[in-house]
Amino acid sequence: MSINLTNLPKRLLARSQPRSLIPASPRPHLRSLSRPQNRAVRLTPGVACAPRVYRQFIHPEQLESRLDLLAFSATLLLICVGVSLGDYWVEQEPSQAPAQDVAVISEKDIMGQEAHPGRPGNLTPDQEEKLRQLWGHVLKLCGVTDENVNAVTEAVAGGAADAASAGDTNSQTGSDLTLPSAGKAEKEKPKKKRISLFGKKHKAVENESPTQGQASPGLMTHIKEGDGEDKYGQTQQFFDALANQSPQSLHATIWSMVKHDHPDALLLRFLRARKWDVDKALVMMISTMNWRLTEVHVDDDIMKTGEAGAVADEQGADGDAKKLGADFMAQIRMGKSFLHGVDKSGRPICVVRVRLHKQGEQCEESLERYTVYLIETARMVLAPPVDTATIIFDMTGFSMANMDYTPVKFMIKCFEANYPESLGAVLVHKAPWVFQGIWRIIKGWLDPVVASKVHFTNNVKEMQEFIEPQRITRELDGQEDWEYKYTEPIPGENDRMKDTATRDKLLEGREHLIRDWEAATIRWIATSGSPEAAAVQVERENLAQKLRVDYWTLDPYLRARSYYDRIGVLQDGGKIDFYPTAAPAPGRVAVETSANDLD
Repeated sequence: MSINLTNLPKRLLARSQPRSLIPASPRPHLRSLSRPQNRAVRLTPGVACAPRVYRQFIHPEQLESRLDLLAFSATLLLICVGVSLGDYWVEQEPSQAPAQDVAVISEKDIMGQEAHPGRPGNLTPDQEEKLRQLWGHVLKLCGVTDENVNAVTEAVAGGAADAASAGDTNSQTGSDLTLPSAGKAEKEKPKKKRISLFGKKHKAVENESPTQGQASPGLMTHIKEGDGEDKYGQTQQFFDALANQSPQSLHATIWSMVKHDHPDALLLRFLRARKWDVDKALVMMISTMNWRLTEVHVDDDIMKTGEAGAVADEQGADGDAKKLGADFMAQIRMGKSFLHGVDKSGRPICVVRVRLHKQGEQCEESLERYTVYLIETARMVLAPPVDTATIIFDMTGFSMANMDYTPVKFMIKCFEANYPESLGAVLVHKAPWVFQGIWRIIKGWLDPVVASKVHFTNNVKEMQEFIEPQRITRELDGQEDWEYKYTEPIPGENDRMKDTATRDKLLEGREHLIRDWEAATIRWIATSGSPEAAAVQVERENLAQKLRVDYWTLDPYLRARSYYDRIGVLQDGGKIDFYPTAAPAPGRVAVETSANDLD
């Protein structure tokens, strides 16, 4: 199946409206739905939720006893929790990277390290061509064309005033710089305001045309619904995104997901997940962006409000908002899951303490928010060439009380549909005997590549195959004297998010870098196979590095500080120290809590 986007009307492919870097929310997001005036929101799952997921994989008659049924359900939760948290990180075998004794990672540490296959800097000619094709589709859907990018690049270099006098342009000055229109009909349309990055929208934005307001027959023909491999209905979500999202919002959502990552790396994740099928990768990518923007509101809610926002709701809100905040913080404080240290390949380690989850203690929505929050926070500690993680399921003390269907459907969808190509390794540590028989069933659900990364460890000696003994905590019978103790948010830690003037200035600069990247990418696509292509690729790599550095300057103005910022794992400028010794951030004496404090 191949996608032909040339049949899309020009007015849909070349927009004259400005684009911002963080998408506005097209409908009330999770937090707004949980306010007191909307108390009708469901806080607990319906009875049919879990059974539907259960029936999706196995019929009850396949289990020989009620004990097997209970054990099966518990195991499903265990596997999905960890896999969902790690699935965003792309596959990487332990032997592919050397052991790292140095835990601090900065930009200079990245230079000179060999990229893994299928990543930026290590692509076969065929893989590079697939990447070109996917970028071409993405840029067209976002309304970026050769004519547009060239005009904007000239406007950035020569000033918006000069660009305005060039003729075919609707440019504005400052942060409202717009793309030129591609056709005469577009020139007749009134100017539209920028999509707000932070939850406010001008009235004009509400009436923006969708990316595919009237479905293109060519596009509809080449992407058929009902693909046998389309487990989560992503083809329909793809068409929904084209019908309901403007090119501006789609463009903003993509760049908000890029963050400090290499732009190519993001697209390559989807290509690898779909075995280098460009059409399927495009469907998966666009449906993921629609999910981030319209369903879970990753950047305009979860990461923007963060832990401090949850504490504020816990202490000062009423009704549903108060419960959401309290449930969210309870999971963080107890350390149900946390990030700590690296394995022998330098991959971040996520530990899931299964015994700390009790069915019914937290509402469904808070479980979903917590899952997405941890995945997105884990993304912040990834630095190339490391782009995967190791997940440890610590099953010490597991009992049937830890069994819970409720989050299963959401977690499975997360790791299979929205954070593709995930794991370096999964260690199931000290699994109880009942898990052994059930693993044969669960293994049948998993992609063979993912299943091959699951390893069972029963003692510290077996775990040392993946992690140095001095990096295994005493809780797991290792040598490292470290335990999880949560540090509460510090007053004033998010003050820079209130400095909207500085934020907007930084965003304007980032928009210019993005325009430069897109212009270089279009030249890179056009010069495929020519001597000029290598020079253009060098330009793209330099711009990718500038975008990475630029993001870390902007990060404090967009993302609320996390536990990992407070304890020094995440440091200014994108430096990462997985074993910090520095004191918490200044402001007041940090309050620490651990799982024992909550008993």
